[in-house]
Amino acid sequence: MSTILITGGSGLIGTALTKALLAQGHAVRHLGRSIRSAGAVQTYVWDIHAGTMDHSALEGVDHIIHLAGAGIADKRWTDARVKELIASRAASAELLLKAARSSGNLPRSFISAAGINYYGALTSAQVFTELDPPGTDTIARISVEWERAVDAWSAHGRVVKLRTPVVLSATGGALAKLTLPVRMGLGSPLGSGTQWMPWVHIDDLVRAYQQALANDDMRGAYNVCAADQVTNAMFMRTLSEVIHRPYFLPAVPAFVLRLALGELSSILLEGSRASDLRLRTTGFHYTHDTLRGALEDLL
Repeated sequence: MSTILITGGSGLIGTALTKALLAQGHAVRHLGRSIRSAGAVQTYVWDIHAGTMDHSALEGVDHIIHLAGAGIADKRWTDARVKELIASRAASAELLLKAARSSGNLPRSFISAAGINYYGALTSAQVFTELDPPGTDTIARISVEWERAVDAWSAHGRVVKLRTPVVLSATGGALAKLTLPVRMGLGSPLGSGTQWMPWVHIDDLVRAYQQALANDDMRGAYNVCAADQVTNAMFMRTLSEVIHRPYFLPAVPAFVLRLALGELSSILLEGSRASDLRLRTTGFHYTHDTLRGALEDLL
C-alpha cells in the first residue's frame, strides 16, 4: 500500500477519492489552507499566495494527487479572478515542486486534475483527442498554464493529467445546480442547446484516479468522459425525464447568460465532444457509460 498526499482533498472529488483510497488500505494525507478534522487522514497546511507549506507533508509520500483549484464557475471572470484561477492550480503545483526539490522528498508520480476545456470553449463537430492543440480563449489559457506547471514534475517522476468534464455526483457540484430549476418545473436548455456537454460519473472518475495510481504505464494527458456525450438540450431533457418533471420551457437566451455571467458564460454556452479512447486502451472501463443510467443511479 502507498502513502498518498492529496491537495484539494476536502472538495467533491477529493472527498470521494479519499474514501475509496482508504478502503483500499492506502495511507492518505491532505494538504489544504487549514487543518480540518478528517478522521484517519492527517492534514497539513500551505499558503499558496505566500508560497509556504509544511514540508513534512511530503515525507514518505509515494504519490501526489493534485486536485486543488478555485471553482471555475463560482465567480465572474474578471482579470483578477482569472489570475486566481490560474494561481490556485499552477502556482500550487509549482509550490509543491519547489518544496519537494528542496526537501529531497520526490514522489514516484504526480497525478493531477485537468480541464476538458483545454481545447477551448467552442461548439464544433470535432471530437477532440489528446493529440489536438489547446484552444486560445480564457478557459483554454487557464488549462494550458495549469498543465504547464504540472508537466514540470516530469523531470522527477511519472506525470498523469486527467482532463475532466462536468462531474455528476449526488452530493453536490454541477448536478445539484442543474437539478434545482428542473425540480421546480423550470428545466430548459441553455442558449442554442446544441452545445455538447461531456460528463463523467463521480464513481468512474474516482476509479480513473485509482487506475492512474496503480498503472505505471500511464503517462501524460487522458480525457475522462463517458461515451454517451449529449448536447445540453438532450442533457436537460433526460434530467427532466429521470426526475419526472416537465420539460417545455423555451431555452434560456444566450444574451441573458452573457449579461449575467460575462465571459464565464462561454463554458455554459459552448462545448465539444472529447474522445476517451486513450484511457480505454489502458483497460479502463466505465460503470456508468450512459447518461440516463448515471442520472438514475445518482437521483
